[in-house]
Amino acid sequence: MKTTTKIITLLVTAMFVMVLLVGNSVLAQQAKAKAWPVGDKDKAMKAPAKADVNAGKELWAKHCKSCHGSKGLGDGPKAGTLKTNPGDFSVAAFQGSTDGELFFRTSKGRDEMPAYEKKIPEANDRWALVAFMRTLKK
Repeated sequence: MKTTTKIITLLVTAMFVMVLLVGNSVLAQQAKAKAWPVGDKDKAMKAPAKADVNAGKELWAKHCKSCHGSKGLGDGPKAGTLKTNPGDFSVAAFQGSTDGELFFRTSKGRDEMPAYEKKIPEANDRWALVAFMRTLKK
């Protein structure tokens, strides 16, 4: 009986350790955000002064919220299924991006992030998304 208990304890402990290792591996992979360079011309683009934050909020709810979350924290319902971390848009590092960088990344996409220049063909609408992203800062 004692041998059976020891074996069960050992198996449970081994399974627990494996779950921790796999979980940490996934988190480490998501935490490693690869650089997303943007050319100088695109980086220098300026948002139009009339960018409509409310329109951006509606577009966010339709296209972005499922991965990035309602507050841009990267905690949307699909976030856990992604290979890459969708990021926290409220942090200074993200908010320090130029409007042109945000517009370019939203428009062109990469990896699991779709290219929204096809899904949202009007540039003014993508600029509205950039304006809304600016409201997500802490």
